[in-house]
Amino acid sequence: MPVVRIGTLRAGPQRLAALGRAVHDALTQTIGIPSDDRFQVLTDHDGTSGTLRHDDYLGVHRDDGNAYIAFTLRSGRTPAQRQVLSRRIAEPAHAYAGTEPRNMFVVPTENGSADWSLGEGVAQYLDEGS
Repeated sequence: MPVVRIGTLRAGPQRLAALGRAVHDALTQTIGIPSDDRFQVLTDHDGTSGTLRHDDYLGVHRDDGNAYIAFTLRSGRTPAQRQVLSRRIAEPAHAYAGTEPRNMFVVPTENGSADWSLGEGVAQYLDEGS
């Protein structure tokens, strides 16, 4: 049950949708997220009323093709799994959207079952004993 947020700068709707597809494909193929478990907030900033800022932190040269990918999911992945997932996100992002791997800024955050209500005001994961 990841909630994915993707932010881009002047990417346009097709590239933004392709990035969403790349992230979803990586999540399903790498850590077994169900294919119908897609919850994404895709935001393309126009550079005037909204923008993205970046520097060359840790020697990675980013440019305005940068994509910020942040997602929250239930805990349980090892550091190695998260590393593979970050790499796996970068591959289809380049293939589908033309986003260079150096421009993929990926931040996964994990939390517990009690932190999720998927609607109806119910913490469904607690109700199923998770």
